[in-house]
Amino acid sequence: MDFLVIGGDAAGMSAASRAKRNQPDMNVTVLEQTMDVSYSACGMPYNIADKDRDINDLVVRQAEVFRKKQDINLLTGCRAEALDPAGTVYAKDHRGKERQFHFDRLLIATGASPVMPDIEGVSLPGVLPLKQLSDGRNIKAFMKANPVHSAILVGMGYIGLEMAESLKARGLSVTGVTRGFMRNYDEQIAQVVREKLAAHDVALETGCRVEKIENTEDGLAVTCGSRTLTADMVLMGLGVRPNSGIARSAGLELGPGDSIAVDRRVETSASGIFSAGDCADAYHVVTGGKVWIPLALRANRAGWAAADNVCGKDVHLQGVAGSAVFKVFELEVARTGLSEGEAEAAGFDPVSVTIESRSRAHAHPGSTSIWVHMVGDKQSGRLLGAQMVGEEGVAHRIKAPTVALHSAMTVSDFAQTDLAYAPPFSPVWDPMLTAANQLIKKL
Repeated sequence: MDFLVIGGDAAGMSAASRAKRNQPDMNVTVLEQTMDVSYSACGMPYNIADKDRDINDLVVRQAEVFRKKQDINLLTGCRAEALDPAGTVYAKDHRGKERQFHFDRLLIATGASPVMPDIEGVSLPGVLPLKQLSDGRNIKAFMKANPVHSAILVGMGYIGLEMAESLKARGLSVTGVTRGFMRNYDEQIAQVVREKLAAHDVALETGCRVEKIENTEDGLAVTCGSRTLTADMVLMGLGVRPNSGIARSAGLELGPGDSIAVDRRVETSASGIFSAGDCADAYHVVTGGKVWIPLALRANRAGWAAADNVCGKDVHLQGVAGSAVFKVFELEVARTGLSEGEAEAAGFDPVSVTIESRSRAHAHPGSTSIWVHMVGDKQSGRLLGAQMVGEEGVAHRIKAPTVALHSAMTVSDFAQTDLAYAPPFSPVWDPMLTAANQLIKKL
């Protein structure tokens, strides 16, 4: 069998490796348009924080390892240009030579690209995105070659918030520009993050849409309505969009946000063609509907599922809860499931509560505040989502409500869970249980 994979990062290389483990005699070919494969994109902000650290430290496995140890025909610098669902992919290598690849089974793992607005100045030197490893390489090279003392972050999502800390660690003056701040988070959770940014002298300009970027004597000038901000570097963090063009042109069905629609086997609308990673959609475990939430674990898991199904197994994925965690200076911020607004849009009758508790027992030294926001459905009593922020104990605590969401537990059921207790780790009543008990009263 000829198994062809388009895309050589998390989903693509996970699928290629697993297929060779399942069936060592299978012909596996991977087409990757860049020269980088199998790297930790999520680690780039932390790598950039250290000017002496090599960006290539983020590479998990070198291309030659896949070629020599796993016998995968990995072709870097080879871009897939078009797809014939009957069994052919048309590509062009880094020399411009046109090539054709036959497949019996195909995985589209083309990932996502950073959103770059169609505005004046977005292509100026020093205006840089951060998505691929090459983007991180470009940022570090620019900072090494130029006197960079200040930066503007356009967009304050996960990457923007992480980069704020990263650039402050490099001694830069940092300003974040965003139209809306943490819109899918509870206002009290978002306020804690705002205060932490202010405490570290990160300026935040909200309700601000960037209209143009210009080169001036004072540096790069970013125009936002009546305001003009200047800095030595501008990082674009306006989110990403799925690289689904090759699927669209081939007539494959698309899903939310123009992602590639897949079933629970991660198979597309064309038989024998699968899709995984940031380019593909998923089912939400709470709503049962389709969503596009591009995150790392789903990419790797869906890559495995694609390979298993290509090899004749029948693997179905539950879906995603939208679980996410990120770090902002001393804070850990996490969420899973639906916000109150998302729950209402999905047809639930949501009720929420936000509580402040402690990370450790009240008399134990080092205890800090933890805020927990929890959402339930008034009609069924079902747990719909949770959010947390605090300086410790958040990143791993969020996993408990995530499991509860996968199990469709009610808030009352979750409130009865036997969570572990010891003074260095939580109060007797864990903050999540306190939130659940308060939410039960409102339900």
